[in-house]
Amino acid sequence: MAFGFFKRLVGGLTKTQQVLVRGIDDVMKRHDRIDEDFYDDLEEIMIKGDIGVRTTEEILDELRDRVKDNHVKQPAECADILIDIIRSRMKTTEEDYAFENQKSAVLVIGVNGAGKTTSVGKLASIFKKKRKRVILAAADTYRAAANEQLTEWANRAGVQMISGQDGADPGSVVYDAVAAAKARSADILLVDTAGRLHNKKNLMNELHKLYRILEKEYPEAKRETLLVLDGTTGQNALMQAKEFSEAAEVTGVILTKLDGTAKGGIAIAVQSELGIPVKYIGVGETVEDMERFDADQFVDALFTPTNVKKSDE
Repeated sequence: MAFGFFKRLVGGLTKTQQVLVRGIDDVMKRHDRIDEDFYDDLEEIMIKGDIGVRTTEEILDELRDRVKDNHVKQPAECADILIDIIRSRMKTTEEDYAFENQKSAVLVIGVNGAGKTTSVGKLASIFKKKRKRVILAAADTYRAAANEQLTEWANRAGVQMISGQDGADPGSVVYDAVAAAKARSADILLVDTAGRLHNKKNLMNELHKLYRILEKEYPEAKRETLLVLDGTTGQNALMQAKEFSEAAEVTGVILTKLDGTAKGGIAIAVQSELGIPVKYIGVGETVEDMERFDADQFVDALFTPTNVKKSDE
């Protein structure tokens, strides 16, 4: 992760630092022994920090076990352990990004306003810089100006785009895009889908239709489904992730808008509760403002600017 991106990430996590990290620091300083009051106060802070009830309980259960096993007596000694537990729950591996180096079809899904089309454009630029042959499919045929927005990103990235008329069947666009990807020996087909409210069954059915087209027409391509979540929406983003993961084969999350108003604890909750890794994060509007997710860098950005002692690893 470039230093400039890391610096912007630190700034983007300011709100989370104020609620979560400073709150944890305050609990560590306020208590003189490790008891249930100590754990209750930690639980309250972590839930306020958008980590979520279930994930918070799991993290604190693990903290209790490690405190007992290591004979920890002082609350302040729990800081490193807690940070290490959080870090371990957010790890990604090279296998999570295997699709980048295979012939693949990547569907990018999410609700309107989460930054979906922008994320598609940024991914196109990232992959193009890695010398991948990229084709974009403008399958968001319902939103006004979606084609124009994606066209601008395609031109900026220097990649080809397949589109249809406004209101056209998204399946027909994907069908044509698959044909183009085959004819032009594309490495990665990136599909921008219509913004879906997670409670709209007909739109979810449409997504399954796109899956069937890819299965039938492009079986040689590894399929990846990336869910775009707005980092400013906290627990609402977690609910979206749950609903989408029940209706779609989500393989990873793109967390956007980590720009100062973000509720960064959601990154911990999504990966821990749903078993879906956060694969990319965005901190701004330019292509340089999106990178692969790095758990170590994220945790360092979250905890370094505070008095909470961070892990040396």
